[in-house]
Amino acid sequence: MHLDEIKQALLASYRSDGGINHLDGVNLPSQESVNLLAADCMHLLFPGYFEESPLTERELPSLVDRLLARIDKRLMAEIEKCVRFAKVDDPAAVARRHTTSFLAQFPELRKIIKTDVDAAYAGDPAARSVEEIILAYPCVLAISLQRLAHVLYHLKVPLLPRMLTEYGHERTGCDIHPGARLGAHFFIDHGTGVVIGETATVGAHVKLYQGVTLGAKSFEVDNDGRPIKGVKRHPDIGDHVTIYAHATILGGDTQVGSNSIIGSNVWLLKSVPDDSVAYFKGDNLVIRSRRKTESLVGNSGSPTHYHDWEI
Repeated sequence: MHLDEIKQALLASYRSDGGINHLDGVNLPSQESVNLLAADCMHLLFPGYFEESPLTERELPSLVDRLLARIDKRLMAEIEKCVRFAKVDDPAAVARRHTTSFLAQFPELRKIIKTDVDAAYAGDPAARSVEEIILAYPCVLAISLQRLAHVLYHLKVPLLPRMLTEYGHERTGCDIHPGARLGAHFFIDHGTGVVIGETATVGAHVKLYQGVTLGAKSFEVDNDGRPIKGVKRHPDIGDHVTIYAHATILGGDTQVGSNSIIGSNVWLLKSVPDDSVAYFKGDNLVIRSRRKTESLVGNSGSPTHYHDWEI
């Protein structure tokens, strides 16, 4: 088959198999531009860490000037494309307003992102320095970009928030939807294969290991069988929770209580109370209280014990 024949077959395909063509429409955001935006944002969050030469405090204002100007120009252009796609009135003015709102969040975002770095250092005995964590730990990129994208998500900017988190997903294997609400001191150890859905909430001081899924149990559908958007589908995780490797927690009604531990490979479809441990014992899921309770035998000297529930 000659190239011209292939070309004609492709052109025929574009005419007959629409839906994955974007022709004669508005200019969509550029993935390459969004990736450069993500990299510049990381430089602005962590000055001195990703530069090719050492950065002095005296040079810092000049660097911030350059980064802010570059991010402002690029972000405004990409947001304008996004809101034009959504047919918003006066897209240039909306893009200007959203860009300014986004950049104004950086000081507060740096405060909470520092807690994530602190959590990684405190939570991993293999970590030798904060520098190692910022330069090499995948959770820093994945969580930082999600927190940035979360701002755009709440500004109701279409397309761009998910493109930002996808840059982190491609680089780290952590797929965190920009709609998810993440508490302070969040640490994902190793990272690969972690999935956190749009309507999930994660409390403060939560630690996840690789392969954890905070996902949807099922989808509500309309009369035509299409998923209904915007409903609560993903679980809520309380404060001071640890979830070990490859655990799967599903459902918008599922809550993991504070101070709980979810063991490796646990498949959880129902809520567990505060101060629980969930693990498999044979083929049964056991949910056990972490609180020690005295035996009711009185002063017989019986040892303390735990309450166990098998499901």
